[in-house]
Amino acid sequence: MSPDLWFLYRQMLRSRLFELAVTRLWNEGKISGEMHLGTGEEAVVAGVVAHLEEGDAMALDHRGTPPLVMRGVDLVLLLREFLGRPDGLCGGMGGHMHLLSPKHLAASSGIVGAAGPAAAGFALAAQRLRPGTLAVAFFGEGAMNQGMLLEALNLAVAWELPALFVCKDNTWSITTGSQSVSGGTPGGRARGFGMPVIEVDGIDVEAMWKAAREAVQRARRGDGPTFLHACCVHLEGHFLDDALVAAARHPAREMLPIAWPMARSFLRMRGAPLKERIASLRAVLATLVGAARDLSAAQERDPLKRARHRLASEPERLQSLEAEVVYEIQQTVEAALLPA
Repeated sequence: MSPDLWFLYRQMLRSRLFELAVTRLWNEGKISGEMHLGTGEEAVVAGVVAHLEEGDAMALDHRGTPPLVMRGVDLVLLLREFLGRPDGLCGGMGGHMHLLSPKHLAASSGIVGAAGPAAAGFALAAQRLRPGTLAVAFFGEGAMNQGMLLEALNLAVAWELPALFVCKDNTWSITTGSQSVSGGTPGGRARGFGMPVIEVDGIDVEAMWKAAREAVQRARRGDGPTFLHACCVHLEGHFLDDALVAAARHPAREMLPIAWPMARSFLRMRGAPLKERIASLRAVLATLVGAARDLSAAQERDPLKRARHRLASEPERLQSLEAEVVYEIQQTVEAALLPA
């Protein structure tokens, strides 16, 4: 069985354009607070969500927008929630990180690692009450340092829970390289609990679909959980207006205001030894260089570009699909902004 790439691309594009619309509203000041986008994660999410059926549950992290969009949550209600309106999905109280859609058995949390125990609870309910259904947890690789997530992996194996643990690895934990603060690998940790692990290219939606299919079939058979380690990218850093991304894109503009304070601190007579100051300065510069390198690579590894390239042999069908999605998102924004 092969995936329907046209369907998967449509789902990815809907998510991308919806989040770009959210970005515009955020930049206009209509949406307040931090905004964590899932741009770059669309292939990971589409490949998994395509296999979900009625009765399956999703436990989401602070980038819950793509899964909710692809699962079929009302986009107008979702956008009104982001706008803080009382007629939003959660009465305007959840923002974009703390969301609940009982109809879709989907819940998100801004607490890092919380998707793990939430998914274990969903999966236990599925095992006892809805045999044949399952639960999915989405989280980043930085969450693998949270004890509650590791405890959830342990229980999932011990109780043979029907669950998928999907680790979206972009190699950055906010503005820190993940490898510098994590021992081993995400997959290695999951294997330590005896959980099957599938390493997959999270940029390739077809590869994600195939990997998720194997994991979903295993869960529905009652054979226990699977850990999907998907390498992906974040096109906008940890959140919109990410300082590290801004410095990587516009080094002169962003670094000039802090260059003199840094130089003054470096040259102070009192403080850390010169060797430590040099090491700290090198670490800052290395982080900036790494961010600039990864940001450039992320644009080249955009999952939508890869999927679209595979559909380019049918340009008329492709243009028609894209026009339909553009129209859907335009109508969503217009409806969401109407007075209550």
